[in-house]
Amino acid sequence: MRIDVLGVGFDNLTMDEAVDRGLVLLHEEGAHYVVTPNPEIVEVCRENAAAKAAVNGADLVLPDGVGVIKGAAMLGTPLKEKTPGIEFAARLMERMAGEGLSLYLLGAKPGVAEQAAEKLAAQHPGLVIAGTHDGYFKEDGPVVEAIRQSGADAVFVCLGAPKQELWMAKNGPATGARLLCGLGGSLDVFAGVVERAPKFWSDHGLEWFYRLCKEPRRIGRMMKLPLFLVHVKQEKRKK
Repeated sequence: MRIDVLGVGFDNLTMDEAVDRGLVLLHEEGAHYVVTPNPEIVEVCRENAAAKAAVNGADLVLPDGVGVIKGAAMLGTPLKEKTPGIEFAARLMERMAGEGLSLYLLGAKPGVAEQAAEKLAAQHPGLVIAGTHDGYFKEDGPVVEAIRQSGADAVFVCLGAPKQELWMAKNGPATGARLLCGLGGSLDVFAGVVERAPKFWSDHGLEWFYRLCKEPRRIGRMMKLPLFLVHVKQEKRKK
């Protein structure tokens, strides 16, 4: 049973359990997809019915960030732990490499996916990079066909929310891949274009503040976090 946080249902799993589940999906027939909502995405889902349906329709819904964890606890339905998308992806790639499975990278600015592919192939010997494509495309068809032709087992879809969630829900089966993962800006981090917050900041739930210090232009997006907490408190009073 999923834990409901403002209308988004989260799977209550540890990171180990989430990766195990991801690997099971990789070996099951058909297309499956993973989403990793943070408070900002939960707020988007409150206003966008299509985004909400795409997120809740995922095979795995993982809480990305301490905000969702705090929100669930405030509502009296605690989640086991935060399972950041980028860490889930890294752990999944380790397991995929051990089995010689293949991965397609979709998203980011031109050239970034290729940089990420080079670094990831070096970090995970045995992982097959099936192909890459930037996120600046106008038509889905050619991209979907490129993924299908690549024969990729999994696709990291890094188009930003809610575009990536809607894209996976719509196009997942046509790609021929068994697992698609919506991972926001992860390709920039894998490529070394963007630095992830140091462990201290992440461990103390301050990764969002570190990113804000590095990119002040994110202030508009970051304002969704206090709004999320206000809505959680309102929901708690209703209960």
